Amino acid sequence: MSATFSSRIHRLHRLQGKLSRPGTPDRKCLIITQLLDLMPDGYGTGSEPTRRRAMQRDLDELVRDGLIEVVNPGGKPQRYRQVSNQRLQDEVDWQYLLSHIRDLVEDLLPQRRLDRFWNRLQQALDSPLLDERKLRLVPDTLRLCPPEIHAGVLEAVISALLKDCVLEILYENARGERGQALLHPQALVQRGPTPYLFALKNDETEPVRTYALHRMIRARARLGEPGRKAAGFNLDQAIASGQVDFGRGKVIDLELRVRGYAVEVLRVCPITPAQRIEDEPADSPFLARVRVQVPETGALLRWLLGLGDNVEVVAPAGLRLVMREQMAKAMRHYDEADGLGVAAG
Repeated sequence: MSATFSSRIHRLHRLQGKLSRPGTPDRKCLIITQLLDLMPDGYGTGSEPTRRRAMQRDLDELVRDGLIEVVNPGGKPQRYRQVSNQRLQDEVDWQYLLSHIRDLVEDLLPQRRLDRFWNRLQQALDSPLLDERKLRLVPDTLRLCPPEIHAGVLEAVISALLKDCVLEILYENARGERGQALLHPQALVQRGPTPYLFALKNDETEPVRTYALHRMIRARARLGEPGRKAAGFNLDQAIASGQVDFGRGKVIDLELRVRGYAVEVLRVCPITPAQRIEDEPADSPFLARVRVQVPETGALLRWLLGLGDNVEVVAPAGLRLVMREQMAKAMRHYDEADGLGVAAG
């Protein structure tokens, strides 16, 4: 979002807030000259006609959006007021949304920079934000510490994405091997605490690979060198196919039997909107059967394993086998550590 666009949105928000509330008598609603007096710094330092025209454009836009109304159409001067409590509802939603945003980006930014960003945001708003004493977001899984990202890497990656230019990096893979590359950034995704860059490498036209930012030792955006767009690349499709999670991404017909807390979780928070759930027979050791189409990814496997004995994978057969093998391996580790494996042999 550009600074100009952001400041205009903020100005419209302020202007709407200066208007009379719904139900205010017509004669008490404000006219444009009164509104200009209430916002002396909102429309520049030009002549009064110039400032009036700028405010009139904003008022017309708010009327078109249905946020305010002219109480005396055709009258001179025209008077305005809010038409509903939409602004209040927007502020409530905005408060909640911002809290989610902070929760997401705190894994990406050092605390000092995050605090500086948050203070700047609060100064730009008309109303205070809900702080952690009144609103807290609690993850439903174990939250890992984010990896350390080398200084300047994140800024270079974002600059290259914003400017659509080439990114020059020194990269270290999981084996500790280092190499240089010229990347053509396509998109940035954060999976859990770790950000990944989708990019073409050097002269390749495919595939679009993923690069973990914490493995970039150095990064520099070549601002004068345009990057290449990958033909047919779509971020939503890449995520939906499981590419972000390094899975095969093949869509499978998943069928589960669930019990315990998993039943309530899947009734309230389905895997997809098209999920189907029905009760199991009374003599079943499980309470419900779930059917849903979903990409086969590492995240899905980890989630299923995390449910423990509260889930049984009925189909597909391949995933059922993987679950059986993973649980058998885990059992062998415990048996061997406790001396049971030797006795069993």
